[in-house]
Amino acid sequence: MTTSLITTSLTPELFRGALELERTPRGLLPHRLPARARAQCQDPQLALAESQPSGVRLALRTAATVVELDALPTKRVHPGLPPRPDGVYELLVDGALAGQATAVGGGDTLTVDLTSGTTTHHTGEPVTLRFAGLPHRSKRVEIWLPHNETTELVALRADAPVEPATDTDRPVWLHHGSSLSHGSNATHPTGTWPAVAAAHGDVELVNMGLGGSALLDPFLAQALRDIPADLISIKIGLNVVNADLMRLRAFGPAVHGFLDTIREGHPTAPLLVVTPLHCPIHEDTPGPGAFDPEALARGHVAFRATGDPAEVAAGRLTLAVIRDELTRIVTQRATEDPRLHLLDGRLLYGEADNAELPLPDNLHLDATAHRRVGERFAELAFGTGGAFRRA
Repeated sequence: MTTSLITTSLTPELFRGALELERTPRGLLPHRLPARARAQCQDPQLALAESQPSGVRLALRTAATVVELDALPTKRVHPGLPPRPDGVYELLVDGALAGQATAVGGGDTLTVDLTSGTTTHHTGEPVTLRFAGLPHRSKRVEIWLPHNETTELVALRADAPVEPATDTDRPVWLHHGSSLSHGSNATHPTGTWPAVAAAHGDVELVNMGLGGSALLDPFLAQALRDIPADLISIKIGLNVVNADLMRLRAFGPAVHGFLDTIREGHPTAPLLVVTPLHCPIHEDTPGPGAFDPEALARGHVAFRATGDPAEVAAGRLTLAVIRDELTRIVTQRATEDPRLHLLDGRLLYGEADNAELPLPDNLHLDATAHRRVGERFAELAFGTGGAFRRA
């Protein structure tokens, strides 16, 4: 006999990692930036990044053995390149992976021509994701949404009542960074390096890694200021270089202002500044970064740096320059802010790591490197002597 399923309203209390839920004509769209911040920037890259629910999950308490989620993803297609993998949905029971699913055969499609920059959008139908065979007992169930696929949620059903998980005594870790933190090239949502680190550190993650968009914007600092958090980290540098939006004269004051704004809302929380991970194309060569046309012609996405190293003396930024400047700024500020800390990103992924696990597109970590970085961050930040160590 088939047991009928109970529909549960998708309310904010069920979500972790989303700052705002937008009611759309077809469902509920999680945002990682509030409307006020989104209104201050019309960059389509930021709009795409913040709508991709990296770190966003449903957190439930239920005895259900079957859970269904109707989802409406937006899948990206790049003509001339191999198809992108479908976004992965993961179900965890009491912190352990119990199932994975993909929204195959439905959803919207966003076609992006990387050579012309033009986009077209086609609408599709929702897909039902079914997780069955769960243990018949009261348990915490988390459903992690795809980290790299904009997803509207339409309905949630289960064969037993569902309540919001209320075990929120774990510290909240708020992290901001670039596409590396967002999870580019990770193969599943709990495999991004912040998710790996959060699991090892036993903390609640709010992932504000925003692909292409970690640019020291004031509205982003204000959003970080207003998010409740016990532990905060910001990884600065890669997007500043590959976007080539500022020079050294502007960078230093922008970092100070960013930190000042965060401290307005979190005056005593441990605040960890992470310098750039090793990235050969931008270590000593300024941006802007660009797609490598030769790689695209071969059907492969790769990036290159197009700046002139000779212009570093005039204030053009490289990762090496940014590491030095961040070290100077944090050292200066730490004399009055003893809970401000610095972590050299090359301890997470350095030159030796690149030789062993090279960046597949010259810019982003692969899945194995994501796990390595997450484990190292957990050891260096949450472990003995780390900025986030527990008393």
